[in-house]
Amino acid sequence: MKNRLYYILFPVYAIVVAFILYVNGVFTPEEGSGINLAINVGFLIIIGVIFVISAIKFSRLNFVTDELQDFTYQLQKEYKEANGKNLWENYQDHKDIFESSELQSAFNRYCLRIKSLTGKRGSVKTCDLEEFINEDLLDKVGMTYFNSGVSGALTGLGILGTFLGLSMGLGSFKGDDIYTISDNVGPLLSGMKVAFHTSVYGILFSLIFNVVYRSIMSDAYEKLENFLFVFRQTAQPQAMREDENNAVMVVYQAGMLSALKQMVELMKGEAREQTAGLERIVDKFTERMQMSLGEDFEKLGSTLKRAGDAQVASAANARELMEALTVLVEGNQKIQSALAKVMDRQETFAGELRDQREKLETACDEMSSEISSQLYAFDKMRGLYEE
Repeated sequence: MKNRLYYILFPVYAIVVAFILYVNGVFTPEEGSGINLAINVGFLIIIGVIFVISAIKFSRLNFVTDELQDFTYQLQKEYKEANGKNLWENYQDHKDIFESSELQSAFNRYCLRIKSLTGKRGSVKTCDLEEFINEDLLDKVGMTYFNSGVSGALTGLGILGTFLGLSMGLGSFKGDDIYTISDNVGPLLSGMKVAFHTSVYGILFSLIFNVVYRSIMSDAYEKLENFLFVFRQTAQPQAMREDENNAVMVVYQAGMLSALKQMVELMKGEAREQTAGLERIVDKFTERMQMSLGEDFEKLGSTLKRAGDAQVASAANARELMEALTVLVEGNQKIQSALAKVMDRQETFAGELRDQREKLETACDEMSSEISSQLYAFDKMRGLYEE
C-alpha cells in the first residue's frame, strides 16, 4: 500500500486545522486574535491547495503503475500457458493494451520502432522498451517537477510565518519604562504564537509529505522495473543472431552465384563468335585507313604538333599576362592606400577648417557685440553732451 500513503496527508491536515482553530478560540468561549486566525487560515488554505494538486497527480501516477503491474501479471500468466513461447506476436498489432493514454502512446511508438527494424526474414535489430516507457514517463505523469518542490515550499511557508509573526509582535511592542512594556507583552506573545504555530505545522507537513512522496515514487519505480524485466523475458521481440544472419547471406550469395554461372554459360558461345568477328572488322578497317589516309595522317600529326607549340607559347603569354596583372593590382592597392591617406588628411583639414570657422564666427559675434555696446555708449554720451 505504499502508493496509497498520500491518503494520510488529509487526516493530518484536518487535525492541524482543528488544533489551530481551537488554540485561536474558535471552539472555546475565549476570544482569540482575529489577525492570528486569519494568518493561520490563509497559510492552511495554501497548504490544502498544494495537497489537493499533489493528491491528483499521485492518483494519476498510481493508475499508470497499477496498469503496469496488471499487465506484468498478464504477461507472466500467458507466457506460462504458452509453454515459454515469445508473446510478441500477440501484442505487436494491438492498439488498446493500456487504458492510460501515456502508456499506450509510448507502446505504439515502440511498435513502430520494432517494425522499422524488421526485415523480410525477421528482426535484424531490436530495441528496449525502456527507451519509451521509463522513469521519465512516470515523472511526467506524476508531475515530479511540482511534487519534488512541495516539501521545501512547506518549510518555506513555516519560516515565512515565523518572520511574519515576529514582525507583528515586535511592531506592536512599544514603551520606554517597565509599566508600558508590561502592557505590550500580550501583543508580543500573540505574534510569537503565530510564528510558533506556522513553524510547527510547516515543518510537520514538510516531513510527512517528504516521506509520502519518496515512498510513492520508489514504489512506482519498483513496479516499472518489474514490468520491464518481465516484458524482456516474455514478449520482447528477439533479433536474429549473428550466425543466422551469416547463414542467410551465404544462401543468398550461393543463389546469385548459380544464376550468374548459368548466364555466363549461355552467353559463352555467342560471345566468342562475336569477339572473333569484331577483331576481323577492326583489322580490315585499320588496313583501309592506312592505305587511303597515310599522307593525311602525317599532315594531321604535324598540324597537332604545331597546335601544341602554339599552346605552349600561349601558356607562356598567359603567365606573363598574369604577372603583369599582379604588378598592376599591387600598384593599384598602393594607389588606393595613398588615396585613403590623402582622404584622411583632407578630412582632418576640413575638421580644422570647421573649427577655425567656428572660432571666427565667435570672434565676429563678440566684436559685433562690443562695437554695438560702444556705439550705444557713444550715442548716450553724445546725447548728454548735446543736452
